Amino acid sequence: MRVVRWPGALAMFVCFSALAGMLVTVAVTPAVALAGEGTTSAVAFFEDLPDYLDVQTPQQVSTVYATKGGQQVEIASFYAENRTDVTGDQMAETLKQAAIDTEDPRYYDEGGIDVVGTLRGALATAVGASVQGGSSITQQYVKNVLVQQCEQLTGTDAEDTDAKIAACYQDVAGVTPQRKLQEIRYAVAVAKKYSKEQILTGYLNIVGLGGRVYGAEAGAEYYFGVHAADLSLVQSATLVAILNNPSNLRIDQPEDADNGQANGYAATKERRDYVLQRMYVHHDISKAELDEAKATPVTPHVTETANGCSTAATTYDAGYFCDYVRDQVLQDPAFGDTVAERIATLDTKGLQIHTSLDLDLQAQAQTALSSYVPATMTGVDVGGSNVTVEPGTGRILSMVQNTSYTQSDQDTPGATAVNYSADAGYGNSGGFQTGSTYKVFTLAEWLASGHTLSESVSTTEHEFENAEFTNSCQNVAGGTWNVANAERVPSSMTVQDATSESINTAYAQMGKQLDLCKIAELAESMGIHRADGGELTQTPSSILGVNELSPVDLAEAYAGFANGGVVCTATAIDSVTEADGTKVTPTPSSCTQGVSADVAGTVDHALQGVLTGSGTAARANPGDDVPKFAKTGTTDGDVQNWLVASSTKYTNATWIGNVQGNVGLADTPFLQGTTGYSAKFGVGKAMMTYLDQQYGGDALPAADPAMVG
Repeated sequence: MRVVRWPGALAMFVCFSALAGMLVTVAVTPAVALAGEGTTSAVAFFEDLPDYLDVQTPQQVSTVYATKGGQQVEIASFYAENRTDVTGDQMAETLKQAAIDTEDPRYYDEGGIDVVGTLRGALATAVGASVQGGSSITQQYVKNVLVQQCEQLTGTDAEDTDAKIAACYQDVAGVTPQRKLQEIRYAVAVAKKYSKEQILTGYLNIVGLGGRVYGAEAGAEYYFGVHAADLSLVQSATLVAILNNPSNLRIDQPEDADNGQANGYAATKERRDYVLQRMYVHHDISKAELDEAKATPVTPHVTETANGCSTAATTYDAGYFCDYVRDQVLQDPAFGDTVAERIATLDTKGLQIHTSLDLDLQAQAQTALSSYVPATMTGVDVGGSNVTVEPGTGRILSMVQNTSYTQSDQDTPGATAVNYSADAGYGNSGGFQTGSTYKVFTLAEWLASGHTLSESVSTTEHEFENAEFTNSCQNVAGGTWNVANAERVPSSMTVQDATSESINTAYAQMGKQLDLCKIAELAESMGIHRADGGELTQTPSSILGVNELSPVDLAEAYAGFANGGVVCTATAIDSVTEADGTKVTPTPSSCTQGVSADVAGTVDHALQGVLTGSGTAARANPGDDVPKFAKTGTTDGDVQNWLVASSTKYTNATWIGNVQGNVGLADTPFLQGTTGYSAKFGVGKAMMTYLDQQYGGDALPAADPAMVG
């Protein structure tokens, strides 16, 4: 038999009773009616409420949106806790009744605490070994908020963070009189500041319902596939049953025999029926409703809320774009000073992230790319990417690749987490050599230096001494550079013809008359940077595209030429608001004048020839009347293949190549009778046809007659 130490127990009971008397006074008596310095101090003590205990928006799901058919649609969710905040009138009355009747029947008649329950708990504690129940709904709300504050703690490392969280849990949820007193104090303050409806709504929005599911709306959607407002009596009682012990009473694990789920969720049904009985006792349901509800088995309809980019990947082929959005948030100080803070913002603030993605264009791009580029090939680590950027804004309109998006550690053929379209910081790709698409920067520097498109240059030299070239930034002398053409060419050509037909030896000759450093600086002014973050190579061979760039970066630069020389950094996010309506202003796209309008217009004029006559991209021309220009690029052995095309309304970049290794694709059969070299024309033509119809284009910036020559 347990021996009760009556003197100590009695003292504790007296202390709790005295406290309870003061709580009754403070909770139910207006502060202005209280007299005396001691009483006034007590009132101030109980009204001192930390900001985080305000009835506010708790952790919520962040949602990413894109445009489809002119409407905004959800494509992805991010959360630490699956929760969607709703108002009181967006919750079924049966849910509120069930919670009050079961958890706190005197809720509407009490202050912040249930005094009767508290005294009963105090007596049980005084004669027992632990603090007993008696918590009001307001107290339970306070406890849930304090626990959530613990979950958001961070330390210097993972171990330190875990230690801080554990210590915080013990402080706010431990079974001690001190913790109970603090909870009571905060509950009284909350009750004096907020209405019963506000507190009940806050409580039902924050409670845990098993796993990562929190709050009435997420619980209703997850367990039953309905909104909280549409919960039936049985469903409401089931959710209230679960919140009593979420780990053991959740109803999404039917094979868990230890918790009774193997027998129709017997433990949950027992608690649910208890909830229903309490509703009957408190006259919120009739005897007939009680009997019918008790006879109903527990029948969940589990509907997962995907966390991360899996929904975007499976439903819209937009997994890589979604991942790009996440990386943009995690690298933007607008969402927090540190990466840890930005992760917390994304996972807990209920962000509504509206993106630049056009899902109709995305579907077209995926179809076009997948029609020519397989996901896997024998002997080749094949890769393909297509990305569309909007000139003048930098908005990424589409982003697809030939593989399936995955974040799995398993090595699955045809699936990868690497985003071929982006830089290393936005998907871990190191980029790819661009071949002749890089010639546009030599052409722009040629024009900016006073040369013209009509000048003739020699095409006969194939072995160049590096010492023949000028670089005012670094020494490039020493050794030779061998240059070949893809076809037989005349001994000299105009720069216009050499551009249309992409003649390597002609561009090498042009490079000899320029400063390699200036070419690199011009490229950088148009937003070009190596995908791995390194410095641009400035050797003579860089003229023909040995730098590894990303498709997004190259599209961004070409969009600048289409926009009168004004280049805008790429962005995937249009606008962001937090769950409470607070606007977040992401770091905007930065638009700068990379080259003069005259140079840009003349470059556009020259590149129009690439799509006509003997131009290297003539077979990709859809033959409509939308003004546009293009440039192809191919590295030695056709290892990497590019086509970039642009109007004033869109810039589309296609890359097809070998992700790793130097296996050439010139004779490698792709889909629809193409090869690694020619597949880009099929993709490009399909994309330009669609883009011209949907986005079109105005007259391109005018060429400078003096630069044409």
